[in-house]
Amino acid sequence: MTNIILFDSEVRDQLLPLTFTRPVGELRIGILTIREKWEYFLNGKASYITQDYLAEKYPTKVADENFVINGAILPNSTLCQMIERLSLNEALLQQGNFIAAKLDEAQFLHLMNDEAIDTLEGLELQGHTPIHRIEHLWDIYKLNHIAIETDFQLLTKNRTSQPISNTNSIIAAQNIFLEEGATVECSNLNATAGPIYLGKNATIMEGCSIRGGFSLGEQATLKMGANIYGPTTIGPYCKVGGEVKNSILMGYSNKAHAGYLGNSVLGEWCNLGADTNNSNLKNNYSKVKVWSYDAEQFVNSGEQFCGLFMGDHSKTGINTMFNTGTIVGVFANVFGAGFPSKHIPSFSWGGVDKSTTYELAKAMDLGGKVYERRSLTFNEQEQSIIRAIFEHTHKYRTWDKDKEVATVQPVNAK
Repeated sequence: MTNIILFDSEVRDQLLPLTFTRPVGELRIGILTIREKWEYFLNGKASYITQDYLAEKYPTKVADENFVINGAILPNSTLCQMIERLSLNEALLQQGNFIAAKLDEAQFLHLMNDEAIDTLEGLELQGHTPIHRIEHLWDIYKLNHIAIETDFQLLTKNRTSQPISNTNSIIAAQNIFLEEGATVECSNLNATAGPIYLGKNATIMEGCSIRGGFSLGEQATLKMGANIYGPTTIGPYCKVGGEVKNSILMGYSNKAHAGYLGNSVLGEWCNLGADTNNSNLKNNYSKVKVWSYDAEQFVNSGEQFCGLFMGDHSKTGINTMFNTGTIVGVFANVFGAGFPSKHIPSFSWGGVDKSTTYELAKAMDLGGKVYERRSLTFNEQEQSIIRAIFEHTHKYRTWDKDKEVATVQPVNAK
């Protein structure tokens, strides 16, 4: 089996807060994560070169021969054929940027120790070779249509879908695929603009209307009357209702009630309270500014449609409203009337008028409870990652010595 090592490039900081809790290759886009795509295409098993505090959960596994690949790049057949043709100690480049290399164990160890690899030969990609790379948060939903199409072809090739109930209204049935145990009844499925894929034991309840591309992950549920506009991905074990357009929920997250989610990306273990809504278009149709952890300021995304980006374990109260291009960190609890800040730091507790720091012990306790509901364990490995994020993000919170309470600095776009 091919040994694949995905590395986090400098774009990792541009993909925060989603990459606070995972390497870039664990991001879900389309049906699969980036790691799963590479494993399918190269018939291999992948590990990571990532942040030190993530390395225990995502260790590096080295073999005699290793394909070392930029984890922000989405694979395709043409690119993978070129990578597979590499000889040992050859690298594939695009305009001087590192795409992939085939290294023996000794050369890989030189690379890890920042030592020169004198014998590594660079091969430049041909100009028309298609490369899709995740460089910004909004790239995730912008490239989701391509990723759904590619993954659909990959997963369904030479396979037959489970039968689709005749209680449904169906257009382009050839572009719809149900895995074992998936069910859909009394719904409208239009796969003309993109495929519709239902993972193992996924459920679409009655009265839903779906325009592809669309992916519903394993054990995920689309609740009654939901309206889905593609390209949208609902990851495994999610529960979703209301209206969703061109958005991704990585997994284990819920938007179970009415409310709008558009041009947005949510991590894992998030929960949007009933009637939570986000804006994805400014009233003056101007480009949307988004908080950058890398630049530590708001930057122009260049996008007219740009919604909500939420890190793992964050939650909202009922009737929460988010402005265009809002960034919510990890383990934030957002509630209250009006629009909160466009940058809500990790471990924030509150809303428009006042926010305090979500106590780490209480966040850990909640993490244990939500994992337990899924028959999972919020173990020391998971807890150490959360502690590291808490320490890393302290600069966005200040300590009021008189009140003996941490307060979150509001950060708003100009």
